[in-house]
Amino acid sequence: MTQLEMARQGIVSDKMKQAAAAAGIDAELLRQRIAEGTAIVCHNNKHTNGRPLAVGKGLPTRVNANIGTSKDDTSIDKELEKARVAVAAGADAIMDLSTGGPIDEIRRAIIAETEACIGSVPLYQAACDTVVKKGKAIVDMTVDEIFDGIKKHLDDGVDFITVHCGVTRATVERMDNEGRIMEVVSRGGSFTVAWMTRNDAENPLYEHYDRLLELVKPYDATLSLGDGFRPGCLADATDRAQIHELIVLGELTQRAWAAGIQVMIEGPGHVPLNQIETNIQLQKRLCHGAPFYVLGPLVTDIAPGYDHITCAIGGSIAASAGADFLCYVTPSEHLCLPTAEDVHEGVMATRIAAHAADIVKGLPGAMEKDIAMSKARKALDWETQYCLAIDPELARRRRGESGVDEEHGACTMCGEFCAYKVMDERKQQS
Repeated sequence: MTQLEMARQGIVSDKMKQAAAAAGIDAELLRQRIAEGTAIVCHNNKHTNGRPLAVGKGLPTRVNANIGTSKDDTSIDKELEKARVAVAAGADAIMDLSTGGPIDEIRRAIIAETEACIGSVPLYQAACDTVVKKGKAIVDMTVDEIFDGIKKHLDDGVDFITVHCGVTRATVERMDNEGRIMEVVSRGGSFTVAWMTRNDAENPLYEHYDRLLELVKPYDATLSLGDGFRPGCLADATDRAQIHELIVLGELTQRAWAAGIQVMIEGPGHVPLNQIETNIQLQKRLCHGAPFYVLGPLVTDIAPGYDHITCAIGGSIAASAGADFLCYVTPSEHLCLPTAEDVHEGVMATRIAAHAADIVKGLPGAMEKDIAMSKARKALDWETQYCLAIDPELARRRRGESGVDEEHGACTMCGEFCAYKVMDERKQQS
């Protein structure tokens, strides 16, 4: 049985117990939410060294880090270092999006490297193999080749796969009729649309969705239903194509649940601040409360080099409104492949957003961390502040490099005129 099937039968599995303990939630409560589809335990049966990850309602807001090669940079060592950096920085999951070099070897090395939850987009490799190994165009992929690519990733132990099943001919028509500045910015979505146009056929992952469900079920992997029509700029946000795809994904969610397969929904993208909460509410309503996994959202289009900040702003609002899983964006977004340093900064920015949202959600223990930090600051207890900091190493280093005079015990901002010291002296005088 799958985790969803066990949950429906009232069985609290070992994976549920492990994931619940890590999340600080009662295992029976997690089981109930898995049964209703509002939470998942993400873990492929073949990921023998992996930790089951609980995502969804009432759980800590999770953070994903995207890594992966391109044709321009195929270094396995670089990607393994990024994986290590992401996990060390506190990422809950890693997605391997490699499109260059020995893709199979890279994915397997990343899976072997960490216990973290692993995701991928199998269509990327199917497309690359079609072009590089078979000398064909992406649009000449066969349906069997697409499904063979999915099976390969599942066999390797990938815990969740992004599949663009909601990219349909009807949705493409709506996009074309309405008009967009950036049309389709999802790589998987663009491959699918191009394939559909060239072959004058429906999306194979939509047309053969039952085949996909049958393929996934033995692995008990999670379907991450991708948003092929996610907006790539603010002007395209919340348009007909995006919402029509979301309606389709809601229908596919119910079909997956009926087959005993766990689902999460992927979401935008580039969204103005005032539309973020609406997007979350629409997803939760149309997709029946399934966990929501969002990229960013990015709240402006004009900050290349600082998109980890635009991502954190949007992510905090999205998660506060009910998003369950945040995919980071690094400073390199829209510019180049991220470095290991970019990965670190991206994870930290998104972890800040996630924590800010968890305070709003009333997650047990979230606000307590901030109260503890406040007390340590008031006491000028630097060691405790470092321990409580989201990035202890950075906090310690910045203060150490400042040339602070430790005699006054404060920092170089105020020194002996520190407000905490002034107020302490006031108490002593009274």
